[in-house]
Amino acid sequence: MDICTKVTLRQRLLKSGKITLYFDYYPPIRNPKTNKMQRHEYLGIYLYGNPTNKVQRDFNQSMLEKGELIRCRRQEAVINRQFGFIDHSQQKEDFLAYYEEIARKKSNTKWRISYKHFHFFTGGKCTFGDITMDLCNKFRDYLLNAKQLKHTKKKLSRNAASGYFSTFRALLKKAYREKLLKENINDFLEYIEWDDVEKEFLNQDELIRLAQTPCESDVLRRASLFSCLTGLRFSDILNLEWKNIQEVAGIGLCIVIRTQKTKTPATLPLCEDAIELIGERKTGKVFPDFKKTLTSKPLRDWIKAANIDKHITFHCFRHTYATLQMAMSSNPYVVSQALTHKNLETTLRYTHEIPTALLETLGKITIKPK
Repeated sequence: MDICTKVTLRQRLLKSGKITLYFDYYPPIRNPKTNKMQRHEYLGIYLYGNPTNKVQRDFNQSMLEKGELIRCRRQEAVINRQFGFIDHSQQKEDFLAYYEEIARKKSNTKWRISYKHFHFFTGGKCTFGDITMDLCNKFRDYLLNAKQLKHTKKKLSRNAASGYFSTFRALLKKAYREKLLKENINDFLEYIEWDDVEKEFLNQDELIRLAQTPCESDVLRRASLFSCLTGLRFSDILNLEWKNIQEVAGIGLCIVIRTQKTKTPATLPLCEDAIELIGERKTGKVFPDFKKTLTSKPLRDWIKAANIDKHITFHCFRHTYATLQMAMSSNPYVVSQALTHKNLETTLRYTHEIPTALLETLGKITIKPK
């Protein structure tokens, strides 16, 4: 039988002369936020180490009483968690604050936007106890009919709603795993199915034509074509540094990065055309003058000058890479790794085996006429 963790209020004298209060957990408990075993928890409450008057002594006594009150509540929470009882005090805690904290730690904006929609949906008030199947299904319905936060006259696309609801469900799963929710509601919620969207891209002839068309911004031209030849996202090209361009034994010159969006490590061999686009090795960023503003009107003007009648954004260059690789019978798994997709299904919409496998596909996409 498991031993119930005992929570003891302890004091520690600091160099400053003040005394800090902390809890001692024995045996240690698992911190639900860090998932690590925890023995001590500091309360951020400080006492006078050597009180010199009644006011200071009264203050110390008051803080000790508050510390003991918190200790009792911690002990109750530990018992509830270890023995599976419903923690009624936890049910009154702010679920929105928990959602915001998790969203802030995530690297992509989808979590933050999902939080903002849920905040708006709940009117800025929601406790853990408020999280029910009915509320979650109503949030699902809200997302299917909601307006965009930035462009308030435009409705959310179904795929955007699907993404935001997916992050919400992931949050529910995490909260249940941390025993902050008494029910695993996530398993009973329906997904919002994705709509298949035709991804715009350049075919091989259009890519060659674009490469031969003069562009007012040289860095826009080089960065765009580099994306077509490597599949890198805008954020990765924007932050690409010369230290990421490395000679790898048995392979040659490669991009060695951890992608900005998914934090996935990748080693991507460079073809000759891509190496030509980056030029001689320097220091700092590979495309130092590249910026977001170049991907709006300057990009549209360049596409128009090349007589390409398609709505091409910078992200379409990544679609171009994926589509042309798949059309040329490249190994789907290798392409998936090159694009740092989380699963193969995402890549297959375009129809880390070791980096050397990608060498077989190099040169199939070209920006020069044959």
